[in-house]
Amino acid sequence: MRSIIINNLTKTYGKKSDKVLAVDNVSFEVNHGEIFGLIGPDGAGKTSIFRMLTTVLLPDSGSASIENLDMVKDYKEIRKILGYMPGRFSLYQDLTIEENLEFFASVFNTTIAENYDLIKDIYIQIEPFKDRRAGKLSGGMKQKLALCCALIHKPKVLFLDEPTTGVDPVSRKEFWEMLKRLQKQGITMVVATPYMDEAALCDRIALMQNGKILSIDTPENISQSYPDLLFEVKAGRTSTVLQALEHFPEKKNVYAYGEFVHLTIEKNNEINPEKIKEYLKNKGFENIEVNPIKASIEDSFIRLLSN
Repeated sequence: MRSIIINNLTKTYGKKSDKVLAVDNVSFEVNHGEIFGLIGPDGAGKTSIFRMLTTVLLPDSGSASIENLDMVKDYKEIRKILGYMPGRFSLYQDLTIEENLEFFASVFNTTIAENYDLIKDIYIQIEPFKDRRAGKLSGGMKQKLALCCALIHKPKVLFLDEPTTGVDPVSRKEFWEMLKRLQKQGITMVVATPYMDEAALCDRIALMQNGKILSIDTPENISQSYPDLLFEVKAGRTSTVLQALEHFPEKKNVYAYGEFVHLTIEKNNEINPEKIKEYLKNKGFENIEVNPIKASIEDSFIRLLSN
């Protein structure tokens, strides 16, 4: 059963002379109760897709339906069943936690008490500070308040646009635990994020770049379908190792990955770690570490970009 169906959605900005294609003929579907991730860097088109699906922007072409409601014709009805949490904190800074919640509840003709069961797991963490103004809250508490406000009317579909940007690692982990609990209540969620580790927490993901979708699948399938041999290499300064491996004869791609350099080689090549070590020794490197590894989502994304 599909909650969201998108067909050939396109959006451009600017005038004829300098048009920017933000969303390029995008199509995908989201299942009921699924956490679906739009994964990609800034400028990939994630926010533009969100703005169209939440009926803030009209598409140049294409169509979309949410819970069988047409994005353009039924926009008033769609707004009643959507929750939206933008990347930038956009609640009222001068209102307290409780006042923000009461305001958003009143917009949807409901009350905090009426929907408390849905938000209680999140709200109990910020309730002791309910009289504190939103502008004085920490990043993690602002995030929890924004999520409560997005949920206050029991939406069927929740859009989260880079919800953990600028939040500490502990709060990021807590936030995803909250999303997993919400999923058990049947809420469909679409999450846009530039963080590849968060991609692995989604049921399915769409990898995006320059307004296009490069691949759609489960995180596990995307990693397992990696077609090349992949090695992590460490031998001192990353930039120097990177420069040396650029000239490795069997190299397909090479790039920095944290403290390691990742080297990809065509699968039909009989390359092993010892041959890579020998190459680097001949280049004057010492204390060389080479390990064959399984591709991450980030490795898969980099491969798609280089094709």
